[in-house]
Amino acid sequence: MSELRLDGPDKVRGTARYAAEHPVEDPVHLYALQSRIARGSVTALDVGAARAQDGVLGLLTHDNAPRLAPEADRDLVVLQSAEIGYRGQFIGAVLAETPEAARHAAGLVQVQYAEQPAELAFAPDDPQLVAPEKVNAGHPTDTDQGDVDAAFAAAEVLVRGTYRTPLEHNNPMEPHATIASWSADGELTLYDSTQGVHWVRDALVRAFGLDPERVHVISPHVGGGFGSKGIPHSNVVLTAMAARLVAPRPVKYPLTRGQMFDVVGYRTPTVQHIRMAADSAGRLTAISHDVAEQSSRTKEFAEQTAVPTRTTYAAPNRRTAHRIAVLDVPVPSWMRAPGECPGMFGLEVAADETAEACGLDPIEFRERNDTAQDPATGLPFSSRNLVSCLRTGAQRFGWYDRAPSPRGNRDGEWLVGTGVAASTYPVLRMPGSRATVRARPDGTYQVLIGASDIGTGAWTALTRIAAEALDVPESSVRVSLGDTDLPWASGAGGSTGTNCWGSAIVHAARLLREQLAEREAMPDEGVAVTAGLPDNPHAGNCAMHAFGAQFAEVRVHVHTGEVRVPRLLGIFAVGRVINAVTGRSQLIGGMTMGLSGALHEHSYRDPRFGHVVNRDLAQYHIAGHADIGEIEADWIEEHDPYVNPMGAKGIGEIGIVGTAAAVANGAYHASGVRVRELPLTPDRFLRGP
Repeated sequence: MSELRLDGPDKVRGTARYAAEHPVEDPVHLYALQSRIARGSVTALDVGAARAQDGVLGLLTHDNAPRLAPEADRDLVVLQSAEIGYRGQFIGAVLAETPEAARHAAGLVQVQYAEQPAELAFAPDDPQLVAPEKVNAGHPTDTDQGDVDAAFAAAEVLVRGTYRTPLEHNNPMEPHATIASWSADGELTLYDSTQGVHWVRDALVRAFGLDPERVHVISPHVGGGFGSKGIPHSNVVLTAMAARLVAPRPVKYPLTRGQMFDVVGYRTPTVQHIRMAADSAGRLTAISHDVAEQSSRTKEFAEQTAVPTRTTYAAPNRRTAHRIAVLDVPVPSWMRAPGECPGMFGLEVAADETAEACGLDPIEFRERNDTAQDPATGLPFSSRNLVSCLRTGAQRFGWYDRAPSPRGNRDGEWLVGTGVAASTYPVLRMPGSRATVRARPDGTYQVLIGASDIGTGAWTALTRIAAEALDVPESSVRVSLGDTDLPWASGAGGSTGTNCWGSAIVHAARLLREQLAEREAMPDEGVAVTAGLPDNPHAGNCAMHAFGAQFAEVRVHVHTGEVRVPRLLGIFAVGRVINAVTGRSQLIGGMTMGLSGALHEHSYRDPRFGHVVNRDLAQYHIAGHADIGEIEADWIEEHDPYVNPMGAKGIGEIGIVGTAAAVANGAYHASGVRVRELPLTPDRFLRGP
């Protein structure tokens, strides 16, 4: 079968249309007005100078904005009052004939505020931290197994540390963008950059009180999302509101890069207190993982940072807890591998420290603490090949040629070391996806599903899945996606796309084949079957997770503390990889993003005023070509028939999990300086071993 990417030619030619590129007739351009205070209210808006500008068509404020339903998501309820919950919140919009006119006029609006004291600084030791009702994905906030305190008191080896990850922001290549238009009879159509067209539609149906059949969302191509486009944000609602004012003309609103630091979510900073107890043989007897992070007064979002600690290693006694600081800041949201990415940084650096305290090689320590059963549930894993990943990676990486102790290898002015970390990500399943598979008289097949390809290769993977289920060549299958006129589908998030969409397609294809086998002839209109995501008979009988091992060669400059990573290797156990080209791309992309977070990414929020200071790609540095050395991603052969009909576990997020810890562990091995805080900036290494 071909490993080509089906959407590749259109993207190379520039004919693949992204949200802001869809041709619409006579568009109106929007530029948002944003709050300059963190908490309070708008007392006056002087819009006279803005209205007087050539090309300005109108202004949208809380005085003339459409009313939204009270049951709408609190983060989407914009311009319903003069109240302000965070700096950067939308307080209005200018509508004009050109984007330049809209932006210029927005700068002329004079705003007066009644400012209130705001809580803006994340203080992880604040006694006012609260326990959320639950953490992301519905996990319990706290867990407690065994007698943790007694195990720590009796420990032969005890390691404790505090690990910090910073505030981070998603910066996909394509900024969030929306085109919205209302027809004369009240139908709403949106071209939106989203990870889930039906999620956008459903949110707008609730917000505006509309019939779902009268809201259409179209998104055939998305220039990356990494979670930030997983749910609609207030920019989508603002654009739809503005379009009502100028209907039937459409309104176009692409966010600026700076505005993305205000309204489309971010990864919360975390402070993680971890303790590990082990016996003299290096087997863990207890683990505790306590997390402090931030949320928003507007709406609660609690990252599931300690959740991977519940399942990664064997230990009879374990405790995890999450606490949040409720601040006057924007709402945190999903960012690639929420929970696992920051949580495994803390856990895997702590594991490295514990291995050293036990006198064990870091790989040997992880092997000794492997488990065939999920410690959190007691269920057997459907498949768990972490040890195979570690051993395969160690052999390919040349792990055992490393210096026996930190600071033991030097190349001129560079200290050279190697680090390892485990990766894990759950096999998740979102309900509701449906697919239609149609057989045509000419021997071709059409697959209809409202899935989203956010750059991950869904067009290609779903074509292959359908062709295999139908037992026909891939060339005879045509997939349609990215439109709410297609059968309902969950969004691309949680590495669930192939699992959920593919399972629905396989189910529909199998039912279609049964129908075709019963027919003597094909009717002129063809035969179509629509089917939903089938139940997984193995759910609840086993724990389903992907695993991996990441290896990093790290160099630390002896005089400047500069950190370089010339080589990364990731070996993963992710079930069946549907398409090797797109699969390897996803894994390498995740590892690159993990390396970027390890060395560079950190959003700085001004604790006085509440805004992110480094709000562009010049100051919020994302790893570029010059920062990346050799990256290799591969996988072991893993057969797992329990996860879904394809045997695929999902690969969108596991690549980022563990990367930063491998780099941090490698930096320690190179320099002898243990850094427990991201990013690994040069100053952290200049204090010496």
